[in-house]
Amino acid sequence: MKLPLLLLGTALAASSATAAPRGFTVEDLVRMERVGSPVLSPDASRVLYTVRATNMDKNRGNTQLWMLDLRAPKAAPVRLTQAEASSTDPEWAPNGEAIYFLSARSGSQQVWRLPLAGGEALRVTDLPLDVENFRLSPQGDRLALSLAVFRDCADLACSKARLDAQAKNKASGKVYDRLFARHWDSWADGRNNVLYSAPIDASGKVSAEPVSLSGMLDGDVPSKPFGDHDDYHFSPDGKTLVFSARIAGKTEAWSTNFDIYSVPASGGTPLNLTPENQAWDSKAIYSPDGRTLAYLAMDKPTFEADRFHLVLLDVASGKKRTLADSWDRSIADYRWSPDGKTVLATADDIGQHRLFAIDVASGKVSPLTGNGYVSGFDVARDSIVMAQANLSSGAQLFKFKFGGTADKAQQLTQLNAQALADVKFGAYEQFSFIGANGETVYGHVMQPWNAQPGVKYPVAFLVHGGPQGSFGNAWSYRWNPQVYAGAGYATVFIDFHGSTGYGQKFTDSISGDWGGKPLEDLQKGLAAAVQKFPWLDRERSCALGASYGGFMMNWIAGNWSDGFKCIVNHDGVFDTRGMAYSTEEIWFTEWENGGPYYDVPEQHEKFNPALTVKNWKTPMLVVQGDLDFRIPTAQGLGTFTALQRRGIPSKLLMFPDENHWVLKPANSVLWHHTVIDWLDTYLKK
Repeated sequence: MKLPLLLLGTALAASSATAAPRGFTVEDLVRMERVGSPVLSPDASRVLYTVRATNMDKNRGNTQLWMLDLRAPKAAPVRLTQAEASSTDPEWAPNGEAIYFLSARSGSQQVWRLPLAGGEALRVTDLPLDVENFRLSPQGDRLALSLAVFRDCADLACSKARLDAQAKNKASGKVYDRLFARHWDSWADGRNNVLYSAPIDASGKVSAEPVSLSGMLDGDVPSKPFGDHDDYHFSPDGKTLVFSARIAGKTEAWSTNFDIYSVPASGGTPLNLTPENQAWDSKAIYSPDGRTLAYLAMDKPTFEADRFHLVLLDVASGKKRTLADSWDRSIADYRWSPDGKTVLATADDIGQHRLFAIDVASGKVSPLTGNGYVSGFDVARDSIVMAQANLSSGAQLFKFKFGGTADKAQQLTQLNAQALADVKFGAYEQFSFIGANGETVYGHVMQPWNAQPGVKYPVAFLVHGGPQGSFGNAWSYRWNPQVYAGAGYATVFIDFHGSTGYGQKFTDSISGDWGGKPLEDLQKGLAAAVQKFPWLDRERSCALGASYGGFMMNWIAGNWSDGFKCIVNHDGVFDTRGMAYSTEEIWFTEWENGGPYYDVPEQHEKFNPALTVKNWKTPMLVVQGDLDFRIPTAQGLGTFTALQRRGIPSKLLMFPDENHWVLKPANSVLWHHTVIDWLDTYLKK
């Protein structure tokens, strides 16, 4: 598959052509406004969305609500919220006359209601604890909401009192008797996310104590650390809630057995609808007529990167059927069409993240979008609104007709157009080559912003994490090739064996082979790119990666030691034994290496970078977040210690307040400049 060299295809291209061009910078990246997922009004006449802006002085982002009237041609976006505190998670009232949202403007995070005819926002909940997330019932008379509570407490006041007592306790020690003792970037404090339900009274407020719907289950709703209100939904009549949960017990850290539960919205005992499947079941949503319940399911227990396929459950009979089982893609998100005859779904696909239509009767799958990354979407009546990005544009909102495709989609937003009016982005192209096992593998290249014919440019060779992920036609606020293009570098990034969007067999192929086929793909991919694109200067190249990409940096150092002038390793695995016993989600290391370390140590050691340190010689920048419990700090320190002990030029950039990702604006700027300076030192100076 060969795609033409692409320049900026959005409105930014036209605006940048009228000003003195310059390259894209990290400061541009950090200051960009970021659009959230669209939420269509019930009559499809308006769309809500969030915009996140960055306050560099306060070193944080701020998110507010915006609205567009889709009935008016060229309608200007209207900002709905102005508070200093963020406003998030918008939902429409059933009659479209008001919106509900989350905000901490009162000092704690609560649900608010804003009438669109005018007037101030009304606080709907006034609870002693933060509302983590919520959903409004289809009738608008009830809220489902998640709160972090101590499950043995009889009411919310008890949880609040216990939290206050903990804060006053001068002793800081905590005793644990099971995992997770810590997860992602936080130590467990004894609380669970519990799903509650509460009626909205005639005054528009929740005045009664919410009723626990999942508190009798030993688990979190939504799941930690990244679950949200997509983990639960009302039935169309508002009488039932469905949610996904994993029973914790002693096995939570090595289990992916999430199940779908149903429970009366007013309170009752949850019923497990998927007890037969020991793998992951998630995101249950009722059809518009309430007769069918759809949900996503995996087949392989303890494997987090198995294919998510769609299952339809007949509510009356309990009979289940898999929809479009022959479609070899893993669904990320989905929605029912208004008529219930189609399911709209997003999935990785050959370096893109596309929106598809799945016919409920036949299972036929049709792509609705082409190149780019659809990060969110909604459908109502005859309209689809989506947020879509690509390698030269952050996400913008687009609208097209339900039943059609996005070929002639109308662009609704122009975020950052003025701020980036003089920016010229690097041109990019997708290419393919024959990789490991003689199979076709895909990658992308990107030119510097100011590329000239006949000139060779130094190469930033980017390796994605996951490892079951993709470095495709998307926009990132952490690893963005345009930042390197703006600094005068060409970039190459390969979707090696194990990447998503190329079929489940391709994704599965990395497990147990971390340093095998992927390294071969990277070597062959870079060679193929250099042969195809003469502007790539192979002699001046640096490899960069994070997480699994960081593992690969350590693996390259010992097994491709003459491959690069320098290396950048962010939160990378150094010692697989230490990783097996210190990472928090143990199912990951056990699946990838064929079992627990104590059962199959030889499998864990097969691709252990710590065993190849004697071969290391390439200068390396090591980056580590001290709150990273996925790949803990000892892994980064081990890498840096090995480099220093070997006398290899190296630096350590440590962030005491960052997790697996660098999120704070000032830290992001420091990260990027440190990385670019490292490349400059070895590739330009």
